[in-house]
Amino acid sequence: MNKIGVVLMTAMLAGCSGAAPIDTVDSLVAHPGRLHEVEQQCANDYAKMGVAECNAASEARHRLFMGKGPKYTPPKEAPKF
Repeated sequence: MNKIGVVLMTAMLAGCSGAAPIDTVDSLVAHPGRLHEVEQQCANDYAKMGVAECNAASEARHRLFMGKGPKYTPPKEAPKF
């Protein structure tokens, strides 16, 4: 019985230690300096940074460059030449 309690406590403590929180796209847009740091870290060591954080940095750079304007939608009819 005592061994089960130790195993359960170990499992609970392991579950509590989460990964470091990643920056959100909105927070990176609001802080361009941090965005630049994250982009540099992704360029230097992509595996260490992780896909989620590098994708967030990419989307933040896209929003800063393109803005929040309307997205292009092609016309339903093909153009006639």
